[in-house]
Amino acid sequence: MRIVIADDSALLREGLRLLLEEAGHEVEAAAADGPGLVTRALSLRPDLVIADIRMPPSHTDEGLRAAQEIRRSWPEAPVLLLSQYVVIGYATELIESGTRATGYLLKDRVFDIPTFLASIERVAEGGVAIDPDVVGQVIASRRRTPLDDLTAREREVLELKGEGLTNVAIGERLMISGGAVEKHTQRLFAKLGLEADASVHRRVTAVLTLQGR
Repeated sequence: MRIVIADDSALLREGLRLLLEEAGHEVEAAAADGPGLVTRALSLRPDLVIADIRMPPSHTDEGLRAAQEIRRSWPEAPVLLLSQYVVIGYATELIESGTRATGYLLKDRVFDIPTFLASIERVAEGGVAIDPDVVGQVIASRRRTPLDDLTAREREVLELKGEGLTNVAIGERLMISGGAVEKHTQRLFAKLGLEADASVHRRVTAVLTLQGR
């Protein structure tokens, strides 16, 4: 298989090259940044492109943006992206898009050589390879709701609002001042995305959010 690789770390590029060549593949070119990857991939049209998501010049999602640029000119380009950490936004988009010939693995997966080699073969053949840990974190993120961001005290205040208690009564129940209750109330409204709006009764909406979980 003809492969182009991209990573800003010379050590990682060389390690990846050795691993792939020992497995019988040919690394036709290596790049250290996004623009270099785009140039080499479009000029060589390899069987697979392997790129780190974070590379110069931005050190954010340069590898991802390079892959997107490659696909604008070469839609069927087989691309496997590597990342040190899970980028939930991209992972979610990738899983939901159903885009073929695409992979997204955590870098630690490279050390599981049989699994890594099976993944690159799958992507090169037009399949999809998503790291199990990536899938797990995407699923976990979907289960999370704004209610999970409330502190224990904010949750208590909201639950007592659900019982119909006034701020004064909540303060007496929790043995805190009415001002403290109001501060917790404003914070929980903010966390639930309930901005001041004359057309929306925030207290009722917050309670309904709690009850509907």
